[in-house]
Amino acid sequence: MAHSTITSLAQEERETLRSFIADQLERGNLDLPLLPVVANRVLLLSNDPNADASQLSSLIQQDQALAGQILRIANSPAYASRTPIVSLQQAITWLGLTMLAGLAFSVSVQSGVFHTTGYEPEVRNLWRHALATGIFGKEIARRIRHNVENAFLCGLLHTIGKPAILHLLSQSPGNSVEPFSWITVESLFEEFHGRAGSKLAAVWQLPDPVQETIRYYQDDQYHQAVSPTKGAMITCLAHHLASVMLGNSRHDENSLLTLPVVQDLNFYPEDMTALLELRETVKASVECFLP
Repeated sequence: MAHSTITSLAQEERETLRSFIADQLERGNLDLPLLPVVANRVLLLSNDPNADASQLSSLIQQDQALAGQILRIANSPAYASRTPIVSLQQAITWLGLTMLAGLAFSVSVQSGVFHTTGYEPEVRNLWRHALATGIFGKEIARRIRHNVENAFLCGLLHTIGKPAILHLLSQSPGNSVEPFSWITVESLFEEFHGRAGSKLAAVWQLPDPVQETIRYYQDDQYHQAVSPTKGAMITCLAHHLASVMLGNSRHDENSLLTLPVVQDLNFYPEDMTALLELRETVKASVECFLP
């Protein structure tokens, strides 16, 4: 009897929140956070073919916390050179302009755009999955000779709608000191994160391939994507690899091989084996990115 009461209450809570989110998305009346100034300028600079390392270094130095994070990542075991890196100019030389732009963007977005009290461990896991997807995306793109840094950004932001929904829930009429059930929140993610992510991507003016990936990265949708970067298709497989690595997938290593996206990318079993063998390297990289 108690169990059915709890289930009924949880269902009632979900329906109330579902109606609120659906209404907010339908109206387009969203109080979404703005992209941090430095992250926005980093993104613009990374897409400017005339940009150089000194411009990016000057920009990142405007945010001392971000600069410190970048130097920490550049010196981490996953990325460290033979000699310690002590300046942003050295970091740019070692990591490369586009790689550093991606790092700066991801660190900046993680560090407070979506600060939601009560869900800190869960939000950290969301970022862990997003980062792993971005890093696996780079490796997939490298194998099919597509834009590596674009693949990283697509993977990093493909589920940006999830923290956006948490942000919306913090404004809901039923919001209280106690956080909502995470099971309820995840069910809302499943239904709404694509729409919320698309709204946020438009507000942030993210690159078109990233916006397309947010809309179409899932198994039954990536064929709708038209960008020659193949960001949605690459991200679809990267998402599955990240899920398997982090232990939150319904697939195992063997069933991964039968996914349609593997065939559509013309990957052979040995390609998938090589990607799966990168798991420990990817895990190390992900932990470096997390603040």
